[in-house]
Amino acid sequence: MKKELLIASALVGSLGVAGIAEAATYSISGNHRVGIKGTDNDAGTETRAVALQSSFIISVSETTDNGTTISSGFDIAEESGGGAGGGTSSGLSLAFEQSGMTLDLISAGNASGSHDVSIPGSAGEEGITVTSTNSAPTGLDFATSTTGVGFELHSGDDFLADGFKMSASYSTDSGADKTATPLAQGHYAVGGTYVTDAGDTAITIGAGYSTTDFANTSTSASNDMGATHMGLSAVNGDLTVAVGYADGDLVRNTTTTYTEASGHVLKAGVKYVADDLTFNLGVVAGEAKDSTSLGTAGTTTDSIDKTTASVSYAIASGVTGILGYTSVDSSEEATTIDTESNGSAWYIGANISF
Repeated sequence: MKKELLIASALVGSLGVAGIAEAATYSISGNHRVGIKGTDNDAGTETRAVALQSSFIISVSETTDNGTTISSGFDIAEESGGGAGGGTSSGLSLAFEQSGMTLDLISAGNASGSHDVSIPGSAGEEGITVTSTNSAPTGLDFATSTTGVGFELHSGDDFLADGFKMSASYSTDSGADKTATPLAQGHYAVGGTYVTDAGDTAITIGAGYSTTDFANTSTSASNDMGATHMGLSAVNGDLTVAVGYADGDLVRNTTTTYTEASGHVLKAGVKYVADDLTFNLGVVAGEAKDSTSLGTAGTTTDSIDKTTASVSYAIASGVTGILGYTSVDSSEEATTIDTESNGSAWYIGANISF
């Protein structure tokens, strides 16, 4: 952390000097996750390892005289190179005060993924790595690719109707020459979130659609990458219940070749807060029909079923102890059971945030 502290001190010194007209307002945040995780797969292999992840995030913003806020940011990886984000940088975001709209430029993101409903699951760092040839999706945003050379436009709150907000995004190709490796040539996506109340329950509904064109010099995918998702979350006091579903087509790199698949995923979860304790429980069921090459629609079935749970305890301000558990059951090509990808995993650790 010595390197990060020196950089932070330099930023404080330079941005805090009076008379520097170009000095923008900044804030520092981050967290340090430290623990032990283990796995026990169906092949009979047991592992235990230290789990350390750190992030040091600097956000920079300033507001012009006409009320437009310009913001960006970056994070710094820990000295071992294992920091969350790995030293990534954000693009440029413009927030317009009068209209409430926000325009993201450069690595802007995908509007469909921006409106995924959050589904509760384990807060721990445990997990079992499923073989890369398994095409079954596990996230609602499994088909939200973008080249980064584009924009994402967000409406203000209460757009067209009370409680409704939407986004649209577009990116073009990077200009790189086509090769035998498929390249994302551009995307467009839309998404929206609607928030309302049903008595004492806060209801959130999110949905989105995205499509990405992949092209190369040889065979193109029979279907562009694209998917539709929808989710619903209900919060009543200390209890949160959420469910989401996504369906679409994939273009995947399995480290040896590019393939395509069509799949869907169902996610559901529950979170309950009792004083200093938080209980999470989540389930995931993903399935896909994949092929062995581009240009051929998928015919054989892959699947992944996961159950995750955790108990978190607020030890002190900014310090949370976590006990997590995950169980994975996967299969490939309809009948092949990958014993190394199946089994259980656990995590015991703490999250320190600032």
